[in-house]
Amino acid sequence: MLYHILYPLHNFWSGFNVFRYISFRAIYAALTALFLAFYLGPKVIAWLKALQIGQVVREDGPKSHQVKTGTPTMGGVLIIFSVVVATLLWADLTEIYIWLVLVVVIGFGMIGFADDYRKLVQGNSTGLSARQKLIGQIGVATIFSVMVYMLPGYSTTLTVPFFKHMLPDFGIFYIPFMVLVVVGTSNAVNLTDGLDGLATGPSLVAFAVYMIFTYIAGHRILADYLQVQHIVGVGEVAVFCGAMIGAALGFLWFNTYPAAIFMGDVGSLALGAGLGAVAAVTKQELLLFLVGGIFVLETLSVIIQVASFKLTGKRVFRMAPIHHHFELKGWAEPKVIVRFWIIALILALFALSTLKLR
Repeated sequence: MLYHILYPLHNFWSGFNVFRYISFRAIYAALTALFLAFYLGPKVIAWLKALQIGQVVREDGPKSHQVKTGTPTMGGVLIIFSVVVATLLWADLTEIYIWLVLVVVIGFGMIGFADDYRKLVQGNSTGLSARQKLIGQIGVATIFSVMVYMLPGYSTTLTVPFFKHMLPDFGIFYIPFMVLVVVGTSNAVNLTDGLDGLATGPSLVAFAVYMIFTYIAGHRILADYLQVQHIVGVGEVAVFCGAMIGAALGFLWFNTYPAAIFMGDVGSLALGAGLGAVAAVTKQELLLFLVGGIFVLETLSVIIQVASFKLTGKRVFRMAPIHHHFELKGWAEPKVIVRFWIIALILALFALSTLKLR
């Protein structure tokens, strides 16, 4: 919005020319979302407390978590609101990619909101069933994927990290592939959201990496130089990524140990879906295995645990997802969180190295 209002004024004063630059607007989208989260955070916490929307802690988990019972949750509405406002303020709204990623975030946020609302407000202990959530997620992701597939000039070739000439073409099957990426990433982040700030930290690191990749993919000269697929208009998604970073940082201020608020499914499903959508529009889906390595690890730990118990009757981990395993081994919660953040940063650096290592 500000881009459309202020950039045309550069004809009268050259200083307004700065609004042309995606990098400038991405930075200020991050700052806008950050300050929105800072300002609204205490108000949202007080509002959730007044509504008595508090976290229900599973009884079979680490005993230290019982003190978290009643902590305000559904704080993901703060992240989504901050991201949407900041993106609409600073992005070029004529670019379709901005609207596509926002639709995914809002759509998955609504699914998470419905699940949280049924569990925490209506007193339905199960919330939405797994089937209902999956149908909703696949529905939103399919709409997104079909719209991306139909964009003029959008390539259905897959980028394989470290291999510049390996570009398999999926054709029409790129649609279910994108659906899998968005839904899978959303649920992976949701599984990770079990400790104070554990999902928030790696998420903002991942969005920082993809902000770089979106900027490069949308810049013809940089894309050609680094041999990244050039996608006209996708660079504007860097503004959205900046807003996500700012919102996540602002939320982390209140979500860090000991958390004053949790994001709930409304936040974790939206964050993960947004990350998956950005990976899809930049054609860097496989990079998620590196960038989102923490989310992959958490998901694999659950799959391995369930498969092992069903096949052998034995558990591989003391508890899944794996962050609980380390807690039960005696690691303090802050130690688990910070060490997982460190791993996320290391994986982010490896992901960025794929720009040159091919």
